[in-house]
Amino acid sequence: MPSESRYHYWLWVSEQELVPNRTANFRRVPVAASWNPSFFMRCEYFQPSQKFASRYGQDSVALSAGVVPLFTGLVEERGTVVSVSKSAVAEGETSDLTIRAEICSQNATIGDSICVNGCCLTVVKMDDQELTFQAGSETLSKTNLGPLKPGDPVNLERSLAVGDRMGGHYVTGHVDAVGKVAQRIDDGQWSTFWFEVPTELTRQMANKGSVAIDGISLTLVEVLDDRFSVALIPHTLEVTTLGSRNVGDQVNIETDLLAKYVQQQLKRN
Repeated sequence: MPSESRYHYWLWVSEQELVPNRTANFRRVPVAASWNPSFFMRCEYFQPSQKFASRYGQDSVALSAGVVPLFTGLVEERGTVVSVSKSAVAEGETSDLTIRAEICSQNATIGDSICVNGCCLTVVKMDDQELTFQAGSETLSKTNLGPLKPGDPVNLERSLAVGDRMGGHYVTGHVDAVGKVAQRIDDGQWSTFWFEVPTELTRQMANKGSVAIDGISLTLVEVLDDRFSVALIPHTLEVTTLGSRNVGDQVNIETDLLAKYVQQQLKRN
């Protein structure tokens, strides 16, 4: 299990947010100690536990949370796939993915969460600078991790520690869909990329908003019905996998978490 110092374990939400389904609507959420306790996100791993009226009023409920990682979309390093070992299961196949990570392996422990190409994976084995993760059939079928082979580069980021600066935006590591590079326009050392995505995802996007592509926090330039564009600076092209992406390549897409909740509330109203 990750070091307790990297996480904060309590969150308070309005009791009305727990109705009608008290657990199934929750999703993973980190809570930094400095955040306003009224801030909430649903988490399937949270369980309602007790009233916490002494400080936050009669409409507050305390939720006990497990270790809940969050990322910023600022890639710490580009790791390299060392080996891929796949096994057949009833639902498809699983994979043991070993990655060389010079930075993210530092002070890592079994159970730590690492964002790999935008997917939140758990460290299950360590050998010096090599980290091994297990990916299930759902992850392999819904992300671009399935086709990975030895030698492939991947974007890596460790989960936030309490007190870390938020330089990107809230990234959960839960990929919404696989997008495809539709166009790449190079202009000197700069590039503009267009990505094709399912139309339901563009409803959660806005010009100048945020999106995570292969775990990289980027600013949306233009959003159309089934595609969007981003402008990449030379540094991003150099230190992430996007520098080697070309038309037709698949990328993991995660829309802004806050946009998801806005959309959900609008549906309810």
